[in-house]
Amino acid sequence: MELTHKLRPLLKSFVEKGPAGCACSVFHQGKQVFEDYIGYADLETEKPISQDTIYRIYSNTKVVTCVAALMLYERGLFLLNDPLEEYLPEFKTPQVYRTSESGEIYTSAASGSIKIRDLFMMTSGLTYGGEGNETERHVSRAMERLNRDGQADQMDNRMLAKLLSEIPLAFDPGTRWQYGLSHDVLGALIEVLSGKTFGQFLKDEIFDPLEMKDTFFKIPEAKKDRLCTLYDRKENGDLTPNTSMDRSYHPDNLLESGGAGLLSTLGDYSRFAHMLASGGELDGVRILGRKTIELMSANHLQPELLSDYNWEYLKGYGYGLGVRTMMNPALGGINSSIGEFGWSGLAGTWVTIDPKEQLSAVYMQQMFPNFEAYHQPRLRSVIYGAL
Repeated sequence: MELTHKLRPLLKSFVEKGPAGCACSVFHQGKQVFEDYIGYADLETEKPISQDTIYRIYSNTKVVTCVAALMLYERGLFLLNDPLEEYLPEFKTPQVYRTSESGEIYTSAASGSIKIRDLFMMTSGLTYGGEGNETERHVSRAMERLNRDGQADQMDNRMLAKLLSEIPLAFDPGTRWQYGLSHDVLGALIEVLSGKTFGQFLKDEIFDPLEMKDTFFKIPEAKKDRLCTLYDRKENGDLTPNTSMDRSYHPDNLLESGGAGLLSTLGDYSRFAHMLASGGELDGVRILGRKTIELMSANHLQPELLSDYNWEYLKGYGYGLGVRTMMNPALGGINSSIGEFGWSGLAGTWVTIDPKEQLSAVYMQQMFPNFEAYHQPRLRSVIYGAL
């Protein structure tokens, strides 16, 4: 698999027009076939991006969270169709915001429980904060209140779940798809089922066995200088550092966000990705069963829900247990395999995993806006073009 002469120029072109630096690694059938580092981790000090660089992976955390939860599924600790309130009682009798014919907003009981599968599939009715609907507005206000009162640092995963359980849902569970805080609640579920903090469970069950020494929620003092600078990119291409969201990586902060909280390196996350591409095992360490990965990477959205899952650059993909999954290469104009799966992060990080080809690729950068709709399809076309 010869990638260098096509992939390196592509990465260089990204850095010329976008992030200060980027890195990419590709594994195929157990061997690393590409690894490259372009540009800077910090422009001011001209520190180059390197193997040591640590990145905020934001929503790439979600794939780790879903794998962790599926490990507990494989131990018989829950079933996907179980009601969530059997394990997190605060979610008993959920309410839903509804709109009357005259446009008035009111609440009434949900048509049924949130099922654990709804957390994986983003069909729970839990949302992020925002302005799109009443639930989003209430989530925003609740978070603003915590920050204002100085309580945000003191909120752990279980407290977040309890806070969210008090806000009526955006829709009846299972009836729509909406990206939101579902995987953060999955983190709280993992704590209840495992009897460990979420971060400790990940360390014991995934990071230590896979020798992922630089993946964590809180950055150790000794490794702070390795954290890549995150940049805001202006229209004219100017890059300015953004530290506005870095409070969550401070050791005093209790929340370990299953949806967005992890820091990692290219090498660490590549090991995690290639474990999944290799049927759940890497270097003799088994994390997840092959059949469970097949379940995770199958499309779980019924046709009526796929219409909500309408991000333009993900045309051709369905959604599995916390991952995009390739269903229709012709629709997306995509040269990957049916069943290729993965996700991406807010600052432009990306993973693709293909068990059929035993292929995985990880891309890292740190920039808002992230240019994901430009970068990620091109990375995939070039990588698959080399097979």
